[in-house]
Amino acid sequence: MNAADLRTQATSLRLHGLLAHWPELMAEPEAVRRVAQWLGWEAHERSRRSLERRVRDAHIGRFKPLADFDWSWPKQIDRAAVEDLMTLQFLADASNVVLVGPNGVGKTMCACNLGYQAILAGHTALFVTAGQLLGDLAALDSDSTLRRRLRHYAAPDILLIDEVGYLSYSNRHADLLFELVSRRYQQKSTVITTNRAFAQWGEVFPNAACVVSLVDRLMHRAEVVRIEGSSYRAKEAEERMAARVKQRTAKPGASPRKGKP
Repeated sequence: MNAADLRTQATSLRLHGLLAHWPELMAEPEAVRRVAQWLGWEAHERSRRSLERRVRDAHIGRFKPLADFDWSWPKQIDRAAVEDLMTLQFLADASNVVLVGPNGVGKTMCACNLGYQAILAGHTALFVTAGQLLGDLAALDSDSTLRRRLRHYAAPDILLIDEVGYLSYSNRHADLLFELVSRRYQQKSTVITTNRAFAQWGEVFPNAACVVSLVDRLMHRAEVVRIEGSSYRAKEAEERMAARVKQRTAKPGASPRKGKP
């Protein structure tokens, strides 16, 4: 990298103090090599801190990496579709993703992996449950405060809304979700996990007039992945219990616990 390229990089990093002394700095022997090293350090540190900040702000928390997921456990899952989503191509045209299935089959795990992959690619993300999101918005009385909060949820490149359908909500909650989805519509990608087919969303938002329009906006150019099967969490819990029993019975002098007659 020559001196002109280094100056361009320093300008993009906004290192104004360094730029102010650029002529005298470049007059030193081996200046190009030293400055290139400094700028590399600065760029790397900023990238690291930016990643940490975006991970912290996303509130994704702990999750199972997709590499550790047992693809043979669900009775139905389109692995190719999930892995294609991980390329993040859907973000390019602001498409949505809907993960549908019963409790414990890996919907949240897939959503978290999508969010984290987006963060690694330089995007912003936010993970929130439907209950947290709608409870937060519905608790705001001031119109100006509500508008600011809606802008907060509308801002991330990818918004992950977990557990839609596990609770029932009022018409006001439905209106607030519709407003948020409308703000993001064809602008930013939204990922939804739900245990209800869209035809059942009328039970989630009883008597809400906006449900049809809400579903229409979510479904437009959306990738829908259906997962069927028994709870993966229940499977892991049974495996942990079996391992503990095996460990206890393997101790010297231990014997299997007998049940009462």
